[in-house]
Amino acid sequence: MADTWLSDTRSSYDTDAPGYAEKVRGLLDEMPHLRASLAVFAESVRAVGSGPVADVGCGPGYVTDHLHRAGVDAFGIDLSPEMVALARRTYPGLRFEVGSMTALDLADGAVAGLLAFWSIIHVPDHALPGVFAEFRRVVRPGGPVLIGFHVGDETRHTSEGYTGRPINVDSHRRRPDTVSGLLRDAGFTIDAELLLRPDEDVPGAVVFARRDT
Repeated sequence: MADTWLSDTRSSYDTDAPGYAEKVRGLLDEMPHLRASLAVFAESVRAVGSGPVADVGCGPGYVTDHLHRAGVDAFGIDLSPEMVALARRTYPGLRFEVGSMTALDLADGAVAGLLAFWSIIHVPDHALPGVFAEFRRVVRPGGPVLIGFHVGDETRHTSEGYTGRPINVDSHRRRPDTVSGLLRDAGFTIDAELLLRPDEDVPGAVVFARRDT
């Protein structure tokens, strides 16, 4: 089925929610360049007049909370009900919803900005253009988008989660120019690409974009 990857991703993160949350605990404290990218994104949101911002694929909510503490009206959306439940318990003052980036339950132009922080890595190539089209639909004209992802040319399959329980999920590594090209095709202008930890086996990257008016 075309959406098997969605059900596999959902069930895998439902299974591994506590282990994943523990894995990323304190991650931003250890990575100043990631914090800097979120600061730039927050500034970009304020530059277009502020408003609600969607953290799509928010997981346990730590990035949503970071943006909230930076003065951004951020809320989280995640495919996994267990992740959303965990995020709600951890950050009870913030808004988290179950939803899919393939069909966001948001009106056209509903958000001032959107970020997907290492959540598009589970989206296969054939589905990514549709996901980026959804991002464009829900972001206001001129609104900023921040995309984070693993860099590379391969797909890695994971069958065991951080808790040792079986999961079934693929992670797709992509080049920044590939992601930027797909964003341009969807109607975004690219403002910057930042390569992170280029000397490591699996670098990371963030792409800053904004919806065309």
